[in-house]
Amino acid sequence: MTEPVTLRVDNSVAIITIENPPVNALSHAVRAGLSDKIEIAVADETAKAIVLRAEGRTFPAGADVREFGRPREAPILSDVCALLEDCSKPTIAAVHGSALGGGFELALACHYRVAQKAARFGLPEVKLGVLPGGGGTQRLPRIVGAVVALDLMLTGKPLGAQTALDLGVADLVVEANLDTAAMTLAGQLIANGGATRPTRDRSEGLQDPGGFVNAVAARREKVKSDPLPSVARIVDCIEAAQILPFDAGIAMERAAFDDCEASAEANAMRHAFFAERRASKIPELEGATLRPIKSIGVVGAGTMGSGIAISCLDAGFPVVLVERDQDALDRGVQRIVANYDKSVDKGRIDTATGVERLARLTSTTSMHELAPVDLIIEAVFEDEQVKRTVFTQLDTVMKPGAILATNTSYLDIDTLAATISRPQDVVGYHFFSPAHIMKLLEVVVGDQTDPNVVATGFDLARKLRKVPVRASVADGFIGNRVLASYRLAADFMLEDGASPAQIDAAMRAYGFPIGPYQVLDMAGLDISWARRKRLAASRAPEDRYVAIGDKICEQGWFGQKAGRGYYIHDQAGTPVENPDVLAIIEAERRSKGVALRAFSQQEIQQRCVFAMANEGARLVSEGVALRPSDVDVVLLYGYGFPRYRGGPMMAADQAGLLTVKNALINWQSEEPRFWVPSPLFDELIKNGRSFGDL
Repeated sequence: MTEPVTLRVDNSVAIITIENPPVNALSHAVRAGLSDKIEIAVADETAKAIVLRAEGRTFPAGADVREFGRPREAPILSDVCALLEDCSKPTIAAVHGSALGGGFELALACHYRVAQKAARFGLPEVKLGVLPGGGGTQRLPRIVGAVVALDLMLTGKPLGAQTALDLGVADLVVEANLDTAAMTLAGQLIANGGATRPTRDRSEGLQDPGGFVNAVAARREKVKSDPLPSVARIVDCIEAAQILPFDAGIAMERAAFDDCEASAEANAMRHAFFAERRASKIPELEGATLRPIKSIGVVGAGTMGSGIAISCLDAGFPVVLVERDQDALDRGVQRIVANYDKSVDKGRIDTATGVERLARLTSTTSMHELAPVDLIIEAVFEDEQVKRTVFTQLDTVMKPGAILATNTSYLDIDTLAATISRPQDVVGYHFFSPAHIMKLLEVVVGDQTDPNVVATGFDLARKLRKVPVRASVADGFIGNRVLASYRLAADFMLEDGASPAQIDAAMRAYGFPIGPYQVLDMAGLDISWARRKRLAASRAPEDRYVAIGDKICEQGWFGQKAGRGYYIHDQAGTPVENPDVLAIIEAERRSKGVALRAFSQQEIQQRCVFAMANEGARLVSEGVALRPSDVDVVLLYGYGFPRYRGGPMMAADQAGLLTVKNALINWQSEEPRFWVPSPLFDELIKNGRSFGDL
């Protein structure tokens, strides 16, 4: 096996190269190799300077996340960084790609930094519930001060190379020939006496003590209610860079890292990190032959269709947008144009890019213009008969081998596919609104869907910068079926004594951006009402049915778009609870003779989350979801489940599966069928396993 770190001496310069594909992660083998090669270079009298570089597409892009949560083998990263910084010979980092996390900390420990113009520097550890643990909280503030250091570490957003140069983080930025530039700098340093410049001794960022103190205080106040322990600890450590000796600050950072790494929040965020990557592994990819996708058609120019078209244009595809009448088509095109105008105004893209993307858009009212395209995404109104009609039309114009993807939230893909002559080419693409922003894409696989079509869908999702999750056919697939259980649990409590505002507040306190009734108002109450009416005939008579939502819709109160729903929405400010809805709730309680009871915040949270986990377990048992972590990915990326909770399945693991099962059994006396625990709980508990083990 090739060594991940190598050393050669060229023209009095020791060149240490990291090669650990794909992203040169700083695994134990890399850290040990670096420690060994640095010591050899220091001892080599022919070497007068050291250049640290990497092969492949990037400088180290962080730690090996697989080592998180486990005891670290020596040397730890901070020890390697200390070797670089304490070196008696000048050390130079040659940075290309993304120097993130530990990679940036390695570069900071070097005395000088040369960067390729496209390089980026960042400390995104907060996204994994931890903080920089290789000295980043102590070295970076010494160069850039508190404001920039706090922004980088608390947002995880990277710096471009030019900004790094402007801030003094980089010493030289080059368009190309990075290795030559690093060697030239090394030669200059050697010729000038080989001066070192330890970052620990720099103080540019500490020149305004009052400003530093104020920046720390302001950010501490801003994040005081943040649920992530690592956020407050980052602020503490950056403060320590000003008030503690360097070595004491390093020790404080190390202790903070260890504490945060062991926290439930960090464990959940690591789970989310791996769950996303695991979701991309599906059986259809093995031996697949991808169908070429060079052009895309979108049928339906409403909010969803326009968003899908933007996603495809952003990814570089020519798009044919079809609508049934010119007025609707014009409105869709206007939405797309407005999106690009806004992106240009905000500096997200330049004018030329906006013009180029719009130039790839063809808008038409003729289905026949879809004949040449490789893939068509149907995004018309969520009505089975409407979609059947569109499918029949498309069947006559689509070329052989073209893929027909339906964007549906609930409808049966197999039923739709059966209406045309090519069911093997039909797949579900459940986008989430706004489609050009939301990252989740449920790829729904029908009974007759060609495996190559499924694999092509996952490949396309990657090109669209989406997170794809495989789902089999079921009402609501993964996400909306779990969402339905969440809402039912909330509705039962609503009828039994809780208020919409109380339930929403409890779920916001749990970490959701908004509560379930706020979501209903935002999405439109008529959408879920239509689904309830569609399922009415198949509803078991013994199941409890909460009609509060129906009664609200019967008044024409469909949420934000109507100015009223569970809340009153006006232009004046924050929505307020609708007193007429409270009257409807009270009337429903009286008509059913409900014995009112109080619900604590914790019970509201547990009932909602445990209901989601139970439904997720059923989906796994039924084969709708491949694995529990796929359920978590869907809820994290599509439904606002707090990432630091890891998703409902991870939340159940952290609560303890026996605890969850016993709670479900306890509530079963209220709604026997809804609260019955999935058999998967017994199977896992009996074998001492968790959802995470699957």
